[in-house]
Amino acid sequence: MTGRSIPAQGGVTDDPIRIGTMLYTLVEPHRGHQVAYNRWYERDHFYAGCQIGAYNFAGARFVATAPLKGLRYPGGGPGGPMPLVADPQVGSYLGVYYVLDGHHDEWNRWAVDQVNVLHAAGRMFDERDHIHTGLYRFEWEHRREEDGVPAELTLDHRFAGMVSVFVEVADGVAPDRMCSWYRDEHLPSVLPGSAVATVLAFSPLPLLADAPGDVPRSESVGQRLLLLFFLDQEPSACWQGVFAHQGEAVSAGGLGHVLWASPFIGTDPGTDTYTDQLWSDPA
Repeated sequence: MTGRSIPAQGGVTDDPIRIGTMLYTLVEPHRGHQVAYNRWYERDHFYAGCQIGAYNFAGARFVATAPLKGLRYPGGGPGGPMPLVADPQVGSYLGVYYVLDGHHDEWNRWAVDQVNVLHAAGRMFDERDHIHTGLYRFEWEHRREEDGVPAELTLDHRFAGMVSVFVEVADGVAPDRMCSWYRDEHLPSVLPGSAVATVLAFSPLPLLADAPGDVPRSESVGQRLLLLFFLDQEPSACWQGVFAHQGEAVSAGGLGHVLWASPFIGTDPGTDTYTDQLWSDPA
């Protein structure tokens, strides 16, 4: 069965559990501190900084090992650094959180206040860098099968992998045109028979002015689209067929270009799995 796009309200219009917004936080632990970082984040901050907050109804952590990082594009080098992530080796750990529709402002105010409280209490972790932390509005989902995993359950389903694709919409092009190209042309052509089960699309939102200073602010993000591809297979198994040429396909349409595409797999909570696989030249 070919995939279909589902409105942001979900398949059941009276269902109160709907994604409204998302927190996407990509972090790099300092080398030599990756085990301590992993333990601090999953055993303290994952909950104290996000999950205990009202309306934050789902969360999951992902990791990019060195082989997965090798699949990322655009890459650095003679053509210049990546627009989103300057070094292809950084951005090892990713946290994704879903916030209930209609409650973003309440949750966002709580989240900033809570993190500032944790900073004051010494319950943060200095030996790490924020690579990209952003808030995003949920726009739409597209499933390979009509009765596939819905958007709200994608973090709990524990997919075999996930790929993040950041797209910059060209000047003078409405973001809706890029969305229509993905939903009506690209995804229906690549999802049938592929490992991609569900795709979620998000648009950027601003951070609060008093958010912690170690969280970098992005400029000119209004024309961006962030897509999360949830996979039934480990990303490297389907990278060539689904993702390797997606950047070329986006550019060929003249609507914009891919800023950054990166594969991830889920962490293994309660273990230090993958902490020794983050870099090709570990310290």
